[in-house]
Amino acid sequence: QVQLVESGGGLVQAGGSLRLSCAASGFSFSLYTMGWYRQAPGKVRELVARITKDGDTTTADSVKGRFRISRDNGKSLVYLQMNSLKPEDSAVYYCTAGATWGQGTQVTVSS
Repeated sequence: QVQLVESGGGLVQAGGSLRLSCAASGFSFSLYTMGWYRQAPGKVRELVARITKDGDTTTADSVKGRFRISRDNGKSLVYLQMNSLKPEDSAVYYCTAGATWGQGTQVTVSS
């Protein structure tokens, strides 16, 4: 079945870095646009970054210049490299492919 499994979240100090990974299975990964969303407590879920099957990317203004999305079609993996993290980046981060969502991974940035 279609499955997305995120990993790489954790606790980091402000200014630090994390790399999230999303392992995809059960569908033709290379044909799909992949996305990362996040949701903080009490806030709406928001798009962080998206990458098309051709590698074109879209990044939210709030993370532009700090976060970078990439993919490895051979391994069915999508990454989110997060640098210069801020406390306001704290949220559960979700990987998406079409209508499918992963279970999420928690990112907490301490000040």
